[in-house]
Amino acid sequence: MPNLLLVEDDANLGLLLQEYLIDKGFPTDLATDGQKGWQCFVDNQYDLCIFDVMMPKKDGFSLAKEVRMSGRDVPIIFLTAKSMKEDTMQGFRVGADDYVTKPFDREELILRIEAILRRYRKQADLPEESAVFQVGNYTFDYHHHQLTADQKSTKLTSKESELLKLFCQNLNQPISRSFALKTIWGDDSYFNARSMDVYITKLRKHFKEDPAIQIMNLHGEGFKLMVG
Repeated sequence: MPNLLLVEDDANLGLLLQEYLIDKGFPTDLATDGQKGWQCFVDNQYDLCIFDVMMPKKDGFSLAKEVRMSGRDVPIIFLTAKSMKEDTMQGFRVGADDYVTKPFDREELILRIEAILRRYRKQADLPEESAVFQVGNYTFDYHHHQLTADQKSTKLTSKESELLKLFCQNLNQPISRSFALKTIWGDDSYFNARSMDVYITKLRKHFKEDPAIQIMNLHGEGFKLMVG
């Protein structure tokens, strides 16, 4: 079964949620602050992380940044009482796969965990030879989340990789916003749409050195990856 890391500074909520996750078949380690959470992450292998945002010693956003910089591709769900759009956007900017606002339904959390893990398993099962694309002077290796040009490689997040793969499969062809959202996020809700905009901005930055490559906004339609 997938191993989870839960980092939650509310001891009562943390213990209750840990017990519930274990009862649902997900072995779960609990850390009570960001610093302890980072040490758990370094010392163990996890299939998914659940981070509270407001924590002592190291907040959830900072912890997520360190996880992403580690090079280990692990999905992250933020769990927080904050519901402002700015906080949600910041969570996605640091590489969140999902964002759950307290109070939440525990069964819904389980469904979100299962959906994310299914996406990651499908990605891991792709044959390497079918997941390498040429984008102008760049080589995109979807399986390893690597974008390479001029002997310089950039490690992409899973969401960046999923979006870029979709663009590569439809090179110079329009992709509707709704289709992209439902394919990668599972639905086209407002928050998922804002998340997708963040990741498209990140992809544009990766290609900024090559003016022949553009990710175009198609008003009222969606996007198009153009390679001139």
